Amino acid sequence: MALIPATILTGFLGSGKTTLLKRILSEAHGQKIAVIENEFGEENIDSDILVTESKEQIVQMSNGCVCCTIREDLREALQLLAAKKRQGLLDFDRVVIETTGLADPGPVAQTFFMDDEIAESYLLDSILTLVDAKHAPQQLNDRQEARRQVGFADQIFISKSELVSEAETEALIHRLKHMNPRAPQQKAHFGDVPLKDIFDLRGFNLNAKLDIDPDFLKEETEPHDHDHAHGEHCDHPSHAHEGHGHHHHTDDDVKSFVYKADRAFDPARLEDFLGAIVNIYGPKMLRYKGVLNMKGTDRKVIFQGVHQLMGSDLGPEWGADEVRQSRMVFIGIELPREILEQGLEQCLV
Repeated sequence: MALIPATILTGFLGSGKTTLLKRILSEAHGQKIAVIENEFGEENIDSDILVTESKEQIVQMSNGCVCCTIREDLREALQLLAAKKRQGLLDFDRVVIETTGLADPGPVAQTFFMDDEIAESYLLDSILTLVDAKHAPQQLNDRQEARRQVGFADQIFISKSELVSEAETEALIHRLKHMNPRAPQQKAHFGDVPLKDIFDLRGFNLNAKLDIDPDFLKEETEPHDHDHAHGEHCDHPSHAHEGHGHHHHTDDDVKSFVYKADRAFDPARLEDFLGAIVNIYGPKMLRYKGVLNMKGTDRKVIFQGVHQLMGSDLGPEWGADEVRQSRMVFIGIELPREILEQGLEQCLV
């Protein structure tokens, strides 16, 4: 049986996850989608239900979609759905997991890699994060869960932008980009998003495409001490820095940085160093990904990880006139940038 693609839908309370989900389920795309909601007491996604199994809370909707409310472990729910699909009791093409608004998507993503049975049935496609333009500045200041949801994202949808000014939206976009430069952002008006931006994004695919906005890199090289002044002695977490435009990002503990090197890496040294780093800082490393130039191979080496789980793969060959430059992006909570940079330098040939 082909692997079932899975999408994790996350976002802080009230960011519009259910609105987006309802839209996906009601659109005539011909796909049968199984939805796992790990949220208690939520209204059913669709009252238009054909069958209910009270014990397992699996409901099949008239458009062929399936809805499953978790009362137990995510692992069990995924195993149950896969088993029913194999037995021909349920028919669906993909799974969407809607997390509760306060969830950290990390453990949800790890389920797909740490459990062999799940890994044999499912392919984690991407993590989608909804951000509420009106309340996000405050939520990002006050709640680490909201910041982590941004850090994990493969794609960010900004909802409710019609409720704030253009300048406020721009400031939010800039802040999110500093937290996570590898996730494209787009506005989602009442869940109105094209399916191609939701499914088959291959965010966890080890491919050679490292999506980092080139402007982000350019800007990082400029000195930006000017925005450290504010907040030096201010310990009020919800100090709303409205009007300070895009200098917010220095206050966020979820940050990203990009590392580039023109010399090749020594494979053994790099493996030892990354292994040690992940051992110590793994829980604080949300997402990291890179295209590497390795000594001893003419092919790109693609690597990425979530927390302590890291994988690498050989990518395509370097082009004849292509600059063999390693590029890595690290997204995490208070990551020790200097230690990482110095350690990576020592792994170069």
